[in-house]
Amino acid sequence: VTIAAIFQAQGHVSVIILGSTGDLARKYLWQGFFELYTNQVNSGHSFFFYGGGLSPANKSSLVLFEILKAVNCPKDVSKERCAILKEQFLRLSRYKQLKTLEDYQDLSKNIQKQLQQEDMAEAGRLFYLSVPAFAYAEIADRINNTCRPSKGAWLRVVLEKPFGHDFKSAQVLATQLGNSLKDEEMYRIDHYLGKQVVANILQFRMENKKHLHPIWNKHYIERVEIVLKETLDVKGRIAFYDQYGVIRDVLQNHLTEVMTLLTMRLPLNLSNSREVLTNKLNIFTSLLPLSKSQAVIGQYQAYQTEVQHELNKTKDHVSLTPTFAAVLAHVDEAQYEDVPILMISGKQLDERVGYARVLFKDNVFSILVSKNVFKPVVDSEWKEVTEHKDKNITVLGLPISDYYVQTPIVQKEAYTELISRIFAGRQNSFVSTENLLASWDFWSPLLTGITTLFPRVYPGGNENKDMLDIAVKGRDLSYINEVVLIKQDQMGGQNVNNFQVMQGKFRSDEMVSGWTEELIEKLASDIEEVAEKAILESGVFHLAVSGGASPLALFHRLALHHFSFPWKYTHVWIVDERCVPLTEFESNFHSLHDHLLQHVKIPYYNIHPMPVQLNQRLCVEEDRGTWQYEEEIRKFVNASSFHFVLLGVGYDGHIASLFPGVKPEDHGENMVVLTESPVKPHQRMSLTFNAINKARKVAVLIIGKYKHEVVIQLSRVKEETTQWPVTWVKPEKGSLVWYMDYEALLG
Repeated sequence: VTIAAIFQAQGHVSVIILGSTGDLARKYLWQGFFELYTNQVNSGHSFFFYGGGLSPANKSSLVLFEILKAVNCPKDVSKERCAILKEQFLRLSRYKQLKTLEDYQDLSKNIQKQLQQEDMAEAGRLFYLSVPAFAYAEIADRINNTCRPSKGAWLRVVLEKPFGHDFKSAQVLATQLGNSLKDEEMYRIDHYLGKQVVANILQFRMENKKHLHPIWNKHYIERVEIVLKETLDVKGRIAFYDQYGVIRDVLQNHLTEVMTLLTMRLPLNLSNSREVLTNKLNIFTSLLPLSKSQAVIGQYQAYQTEVQHELNKTKDHVSLTPTFAAVLAHVDEAQYEDVPILMISGKQLDERVGYARVLFKDNVFSILVSKNVFKPVVDSEWKEVTEHKDKNITVLGLPISDYYVQTPIVQKEAYTELISRIFAGRQNSFVSTENLLASWDFWSPLLTGITTLFPRVYPGGNENKDMLDIAVKGRDLSYINEVVLIKQDQMGGQNVNNFQVMQGKFRSDEMVSGWTEELIEKLASDIEEVAEKAILESGVFHLAVSGGASPLALFHRLALHHFSFPWKYTHVWIVDERCVPLTEFESNFHSLHDHLLQHVKIPYYNIHPMPVQLNQRLCVEEDRGTWQYEEEIRKFVNASSFHFVLLGVGYDGHIASLFPGVKPEDHGENMVVLTESPVKPHQRMSLTFNAINKARKVAVLIIGKYKHEVVIQLSRVKEETTQWPVTWVKPEKGSLVWYMDYEALLG
């Protein structure tokens, strides 16, 4: 597209934003279109803006009006001029319900009527689809059948990601859209390409070609790093994020686009959209296939509870969606042979930063340029920063003064920049159908391969330390710190498959491990042994058990195989309880009763459920249920010291109903407290660390492959931490034993 072609058709432009009162439109789109209007108002174009939505006009017109009043003028516009422009923009904007085919037909009639009344030539129509992707095909069909502009005018339809979930779904969507729209009419937006630093990569490479071309190859480049680190979590976005994860959300689009800009062959003409997109496509076709060994994934610790809360899942629900990923790619071209390209992104990391870094074998080059390399040419829209307010800033390990630093003269918001490029018809800043499918073709096999992998759990923020550090080994990628929990010398040089049960150490305490069935058999035998010893010494055995899924296999084992267990002299206590009636399925006591108590001969007065329901209400502080249970413990249990306490560990590190953030001193001398769970039902009653740590023996049972990352993280946590409540379990005079099956232990 030449400059002449872009501006030859001055005339009227109709802008239609669908989803016009949504979050994206409110934050970015209307501001972007207002700035487009302020820049083009004297260009010979006239405009009209329609805010489209499913709601009727009488419900949404006022909402849109409030959004439009909030737009801001560029800094170089005077206050008086700004007031005039805003008033004009408000007058030229209107809400229009776009729900049915008839609504779209009516929209087209309104546009035609306006053109005729004002005797204006039509330049084009711009539809911005800020709506869910499932609505794209139907809307595109309606635009095609009812809202195409008059002959000679252009049509541009803007689409927001996601553009599919994998190659197959992207292909289906592309076919559906292709039935209604031409490829040159579609502008798939990746807002990352609107960021000024990203948008300037090709320009920078072109202007500094003299210096870069001789060293932009495998002989000089050690590796390429493309990184986007975020400190925020994904609260409020779980419904979307849990379906997509970090690879689909960031790597497949944003980071891949940056990778193509860094590695593609420079076009002869940067303004030639077709040449730019073709050169990008050539990189996709040269990428070597990805395998599981070229990726590592992680998930921040609180993610599971956020999923359970926002998606209304039970606490046993496990999501494998990664919130962190590092992927190693290679381009199969002589220029980049064996040059590692690392793409890394994640949530809840230690810092908020994004950068593209080309590490040379002797020096470093990035968006900042090391003064040891060369002094870059400065683009007319950029300026060199020579003074820094904080001279102690370091970048990639070097002081900021060691770099040539460039920054845009005028800071522009990404959507504002992209909207101006859509208006100008510059498609090289957008994702073509061919490039989209090529990208999904590259990423889909890896995404399929990691579907059943358990991501490494990391605490989040500065607590991550070196947990997510990675190492490149040939063409494989791995975490630097792979935790080996069982040493070969502990196994006697034998294969783990030959063992039924093994003894070892975990976090400096005794550990018992084995295949699940044998492990549960060992645990049941150990409990019976402790029971017999206690009864021999004092005539009674006090057993406190947790709820959840982990102990169910143990309950079955005790009920069906340990017929000599001394139930007559055993008192059974509850470690924690949900604040629901004991007859409900969610009750821990209900589960204990169904799976164990009803199958054994235990006196009913030896059973001690937690009094969560008193006075026909649940867990009310004034009813003193916690005090009542504490008094019951003091009455029956000598020195309030249970003989055996059985605990599990949640995916977020909680034990009993003591969740991340709690410390022993929070509950003082209390042995029973009411707590708040991050997932429903929120209210709980629980023994405290004070009560648990008085026990003679505490067992922590961890079973199942989905707990493997929990085990890895716990093995790396050296001290007590509120991130992992189980680390506060330290029996004062008794012992702590970890019972872990091989799936949890070895993954």
